[in-house]
Amino acid sequence: MKAVFYRDPEKGLTGFQVSGHAGYARSGKDIVCSAVSALTTNTVNAIETFTADEADLTVREKDGFMEYRLKTVSPESTLLLKSLRLGLKSIEASYGKYLEIIEEETGSC
Repeated sequence: MKAVFYRDPEKGLTGFQVSGHAGYARSGKDIVCSAVSALTTNTVNAIETFTADEADLTVREKDGFMEYRLKTVSPESTLLLKSLRLGLKSIEASYGKYLEIIEEETGSC
């Protein structure tokens, strides 16, 4: 499973993408996949609930794909994305064989 964080040089974190399946255990028993899904879903819900920021969300459950790109970036959504990154890095530290995290520099949103 791979997680990519999008970083704009001027705005900081502007979104993320997760793709693939962790492969830690069979479907329904995979704690790595479950943890990543819980953190990413909570982040999207929190940004939508606690900020006025607009974003594009694409989800394809079949292939374990979620992409979330902010159109506007507030300090609150930046903090929530940093929190997501922290949580995923904790998972990577324990289960690095199953989760890879990278950052990708992007242009302006």
